[in-house]
Amino acid sequence: MSSAPLTATPAPLLPAKPKSPPPQQHPVLSHLPHCTSLHALAQLHGAAVKAGLAAHPALVTRLLTLCTGPGAGPAHLAYARQVFDRVPHPADALWYNTLLRGYARSSSASASAARVFVRILEEGVAPDTYTFVSLLKACAAARAGEEGRQAHAMAVKLGAAGHDYVRPTLINMYAECGDARAARVMFGGADGDCVVSYNAMIAAAVRSSRPGEALVLFREMQAKGLKRTFVTVISVLSACALLGALELGRWVHDYVRKIGLGSLVKVSTALIDMYAKCGSLEDAVTVFQGMESRDRQAWSVMIVAYANHGYGREAISLFEQMKKQGMKPDDITFLGVLYACSHSGLVSEGLQYFADMKDHGIVPGIKHYGCVTDLLARSGQLERAYKFIDELPINPTPILWRTLLSACGGHGDVELGKRVFERILELDDSHGGDYVIFSNLCANTGYWEEMNRVRKLMSEKGVVKVPGCSSIEIDNTVHEFFAGDGRHPKSQEARKMVDEVIDQLKLFGYVPDTSHVFHVEMVEEEKAISLKYHSEKLAIAFGLLNTAPGATLRVVKNLRVCPDCHSMAKLVSMVFNRRIILRDLNRFHHFEEGICSCGDYW
Repeated sequence: MSSAPLTATPAPLLPAKPKSPPPQQHPVLSHLPHCTSLHALAQLHGAAVKAGLAAHPALVTRLLTLCTGPGAGPAHLAYARQVFDRVPHPADALWYNTLLRGYARSSSASASAARVFVRILEEGVAPDTYTFVSLLKACAAARAGEEGRQAHAMAVKLGAAGHDYVRPTLINMYAECGDARAARVMFGGADGDCVVSYNAMIAAAVRSSRPGEALVLFREMQAKGLKRTFVTVISVLSACALLGALELGRWVHDYVRKIGLGSLVKVSTALIDMYAKCGSLEDAVTVFQGMESRDRQAWSVMIVAYANHGYGREAISLFEQMKKQGMKPDDITFLGVLYACSHSGLVSEGLQYFADMKDHGIVPGIKHYGCVTDLLARSGQLERAYKFIDELPINPTPILWRTLLSACGGHGDVELGKRVFERILELDDSHGGDYVIFSNLCANTGYWEEMNRVRKLMSEKGVVKVPGCSSIEIDNTVHEFFAGDGRHPKSQEARKMVDEVIDQLKLFGYVPDTSHVFHVEMVEEEKAISLKYHSEKLAIAFGLLNTAPGATLRVVKNLRVCPDCHSMAKLVSMVFNRRIILRDLNRFHHFEEGICSCGDYW
C-alpha cells in the first residue's frame, strides 16, 4: 500500500499558531445539535457556507465529530475530509485528531491518515499522544506495516513513543500487521503498565485469529500475578469463542464472578457471544436473561446468536421486543435479523426487514447484501439473486458471487453457475473453493468438458483447496484434526474409530454421498475412502472414544460441512445416543436423535 511518506521535517513540537477569534454566533449554528444524519448535516453546511461560516470552529468540530464517529462509512469520512481540507490553517491538533480517529475505525484508510499526519507537520502543529494513537490504530486497521513503522519512527523523534498510551498501541499495530517479532520487542521493553501491554498483545492475537497465542499470554499474566481487567477478560472470551473452547470459557465465567466483573454489560455481552459460538445457546440465553441492563450491542449479540443456531423466529421475536423497549437497532442488529431469516427460509420476512433498514436511516453494507443474496438463492430464486447482485449500488465482492455459486451447486443450475463463476474469476481467481464448487456442479450434471477445463485452469494457476480442519475440546484441551492426514498424535486411533462407526452406521442404511468429491476420476470406492477421513468425522470419532456415554460432542470446522458428514452426524446422534453440536463456516448444526436443527436447509 503506497501513501505519502511521513517525512515532513519542521521543527518538532512547534508552538501552535494563534487562533483568530470565532465569528459572532449565527442563527444557523443553533441547528447543529439537531443534525444527526449526513443529509441534514450537508444541508446545514450549505447554509453555513453561504453565511460565510465555513471555517467556524463550532461548525467544523460538529461536522468532523458526526462524520468520524462509530458507524461512519466511507462517504462520511470523505465528507469530513472535504470539510477539513477547506479550513486554511487548523490551529491545533484537535481537528486533526478527530479526523484521524475516524480513519482509525476504517480498514482501508491508512494512506489518508498518513497524509493528514504529514499536513500536521507541514502546518507546524504540535502532534500529541492522541495523534499518534489514532495514526497507529489506522495503520493497524489497514494492516499497513510500512506506514506504521514510519509513524513509530516519527513518534520516537518527537519523544512520544514511550508514552503509556502510545506503547500499547505500537504493540497492537505490529501484532495486527503480522510483525510478531517487533511486537514482542515492544512488549518486552514495556516499563509502564505491564497489564496494558499484555491486554494489547492479547487483543491483537485475537483480532489476528491467533486465539491459542492469546491464551498463552493470558496464562503468563496469571503466572506473574498481574491483575486482569475487563479488557483482558473480553479478549480471552473472544479467544475461547474462536477456538470453540466451551469448558475454558466456563472457567473464565467463574473467574469473572470471583473478581466482580460479572455485572458489567460489556463482559456479559462477551459471555453471550462466547457461549453462543461455543455451541451452548442455553448458557447464552441464561446470561442474557440475567442481565440487569442491556445496551444495543447486548441485544444484537443475542439476536445473532439465535440466528447462528437456526432459531429464526426467536431472533425476530427478540428484535421486536428490543424495539418495543425503545432500543434503536443498528446495522449489526439488522444483520442478525437478516441472517436469521436467510438460515430459516423466512424469505418475505427477510426482504421486509431489509426494506425497513432505510426507515431507520441505516445504509446497507456488503454483509447485508450478502444476507439478501443468500435469502433469495437458498429459496431457489437464483436468477433474482443474480439480478440483485448485478444491480447493487456498490461494486459486488467475490463473496457475494460465491454465495450464489454455492446455491447454484445446491440447485444443480450449471448454466447460471458458469456465469457466476466467470464473474468471480474477474475479481479473484485465487480461491480454491470456487473451482471445487463449480467443478463438482459440472461433474454432477454431466458437463465433463467444462469440468476438465476448470480443473486444468486450477492447476495452471496453482490454486489449492483449503484443507478441512475440525477441533473438539476434551478435558480443557482443544484437539485439531485435518482431513486425511495424521498430524494429531492420536490420529490413528481416531481413524480406527471412524472405521468402526461407519461399519455400524451401514447397518442403519448409511451410504457414502460421493457427489461432492472433487477428484472425479476416482472410482466410487476410492471416493468413499477419501470421504471417510474428513476432519469432522475424525473429531466426532475422537469424541466418542474420549467422552462418557451420552456426553454432548461439540465440534468446530473451518469450512462448510459436506453433505456426507452431515448425514453421518445425524446417524451418529441416533445410533450412539449423542447430541452433536457442529459449528461450520456458516452456522451451527444441532444433531439429536437423527435430526438436524437446520432441517437440511443449509
